[in-house]
Amino acid sequence: MNFKILCSDLDGTLLSSKNDVSDFTVSEMNRIKDRMRVILVSARMPKSMVYLQKRLGIENNPIICYNGALVIENGNEISNTMLSPSLVENLYERCHHYDIKMGLYRGDEWCVEETSERVEKEIFNTKATPVFESTTVTLNRWKTQNMGAHKIMLMGNKASMDKITPLLDAQFQKDMHCYRSNDTLIEIAPKSVSKLSAIQSLLRQGETLGDVIAFGDNYNDIDMLKNVGYGVAVANARPEVKNIVQKVTLDNKSSGVAQFIKDHL
Repeated sequence: MNFKILCSDLDGTLLSSKNDVSDFTVSEMNRIKDRMRVILVSARMPKSMVYLQKRLGIENNPIICYNGALVIENGNEISNTMLSPSLVENLYERCHHYDIKMGLYRGDEWCVEETSERVEKEIFNTKATPVFESTTVTLNRWKTQNMGAHKIMLMGNKASMDKITPLLDAQFQKDMHCYRSNDTLIEIAPKSVSKLSAIQSLLRQGETLGDVIAFGDNYNDIDMLKNVGYGVAVANARPEVKNIVQKVTLDNKSSGVAQFIKDHL
């Protein structure tokens, strides 16, 4: 297999634990990084990806953050797409009605109203610490800067998420990607961007999506995996993801991405 670019999702894909990659993965990335660009593609904020870039020895390569809403290379923003302040305020009013908490992300800033089991998991998994303040305060502060959100995380119970999901589809579908990562979490990103569109923005002259091999596990990876030259799912991926790829490798805890690289690249 001869590809110019390798793109990989992080959580549930490249990471063999909740917040790190295996030594085997580091070794395989070091073996190939001089002949293909390795680009990390994630829903994470920049600082929760940069430490992994450094561990893999690819810190000079771009990173695709927030499912494509923010693309950074060598500390510089290549592209930047936010949900508007008015849109975020409108969503907050709906969430408040259903007693759903919001985590707001912009650049390297993560704001939540209070700690919880979910927030503590996120702190551990991403090695990031949030700002604890009222969502109203955050939104007012961002409005004065005319800034919106790169990502919103909705946190509630299954019943509240079941109730708000059809409302999101009905009222916000044209402006937002709403992706339910599990029964109690919904991730929201700007509609105009995706992991695939961000990859396209990083193609150099003479390169096409056919030059890209990509790895993923979840619904927000499907568009990327279907449209690049070769899509690979880890064994722990959603069934819908495994159905659309060319190959399924070992699960993430078994360093499936690294094993595929060793066997085929």
